[in-house]
Amino acid sequence: MIEWMTVDPKTLHEIERKIIKALADGKVTLDDLVEKTRLNVDQVRRGVEWLRHKNLIRKDERSITFLSLGREGEKILENSAETPQNKLMDAFKGKTFMTFSEAKANSKLSETEFTTAFSINSRRGLITREGDGIRLTSATNMMEYDEEKALKELKEKQQIVYDSLPEHKRKVFDSLSAKGEIIKKYPKTTTEIALSTNGVSILDDVTKLPETERVLDVTAHAPIIYAGRKHPLQDIVDEVREIFVGLGFEEIDGPMVQNGFWNFDALFTPQDHPAREMQDTFYIAGLQAENVADKKIINNVASIHKKDWSYSWRIEDARKLVLRTHTTPVTIRYLADKKPEEASVFSVGRVFRNEKLTYKHLAEFYQVEGIVVGKKVTLRDLMGLQTEFYSKMGLKKVKFWPSFFPYTEPSLQSMVYHEKLGKWVELFGMGIFRPEVTLPVGVKNPVLAWGGGLERIAMLRYGLDDVRELYSNKLGWLRSVPKCQ
Repeated sequence: MIEWMTVDPKTLHEIERKIIKALADGKVTLDDLVEKTRLNVDQVRRGVEWLRHKNLIRKDERSITFLSLGREGEKILENSAETPQNKLMDAFKGKTFMTFSEAKANSKLSETEFTTAFSINSRRGLITREGDGIRLTSATNMMEYDEEKALKELKEKQQIVYDSLPEHKRKVFDSLSAKGEIIKKYPKTTTEIALSTNGVSILDDVTKLPETERVLDVTAHAPIIYAGRKHPLQDIVDEVREIFVGLGFEEIDGPMVQNGFWNFDALFTPQDHPAREMQDTFYIAGLQAENVADKKIINNVASIHKKDWSYSWRIEDARKLVLRTHTTPVTIRYLADKKPEEASVFSVGRVFRNEKLTYKHLAEFYQVEGIVVGKKVTLRDLMGLQTEFYSKMGLKKVKFWPSFFPYTEPSLQSMVYHEKLGKWVELFGMGIFRPEVTLPVGVKNPVLAWGGGLERIAMLRYGLDDVRELYSNKLGWLRSVPKCQ
């Protein structure tokens, strides 16, 4: 609860004002507030908490004892309704006098039962004989509050507040409660709400305010709300997509499970290359691809491997299914299917490497990859494209380093300077697809290609020094990452 400070009545919510006005005559219960304000119970509870926080009301809790009919009490009433004396009294049905013949007929009692009933009720002072009939006495409605009458009242009202009963009624219920499960007696805590001294001091001002007049207190405390949002890494993925689409590229996609032909062979990776071993690749056990590719393309790839790598190429190795180790299978299959003379496409997706998890390596991560096909495209065009992409990602200093990749020649490694780290960082690999990659699938024009992991860009963007932090799901970090940077 905040300390008392001056509250401008104009800043109070309409719900708060209604509650304050309803408390003008003194303390009331929550149910009374609902009735007086004509608000629903949730609105009243909310308003009460707002006002309590502002020290404008106080809540007093007290325990009240309630009574209700017990299991044995139900049985007693059921049986008592059938007694002759009660049947006789019920037979009057609003009358004050009946002849004996009328009384016998209306009560449907035998001669013996009627005699017994008349005798008992006469002794109780409820009826008296008058000529040839029976008259109710004035004591009938003012008879002593006995146990039977107490049980009937309890059944009718279902619940009675014990604390509000007069002394003679309490004694009757105390007697019943000592006889087992005839009645239930239980405490219940009730809350009474009243204006505090501070609330009383602004009551007149609140009452004088027009119903619709309210100003906002822009200095008031507001709770921090953690709204639902995308994961920061997904924001990077979306940003990369938006940049390439803005540069005129078309997105392509493909399955995460690939056969060895498209993941390795079509990319001029020999079948005895270490990358194809179990230590580096996740294979799908017990499954093989039936048709890996068009027969002409298979023959072209097999010939290239035999000629340049000097070994006998095996279709069995090409049939093995793997979790793709890069997104390049999607790219090369696009080239094989479309055989474009000109194209600008990219793909973003998950790739899998059988690597030990470290602060800079994951077994599963995002990779972005793209190609540009054209008759006159050059390595200079590729460097310019990469420079523009990095610039849009906020990385202004870029340089390129000669490198080696199995299926591009020439090949480069892009480097970006990170201001906060104060050093150059390796990012995407790039180059021009070798003829041994493009010619077997029917593409004759040069193909510029690049690719790299997005987690490394995310680390630079968010200032992380351990890539595993992106997947740790720490709420503190997830909530602290700004959406706009």
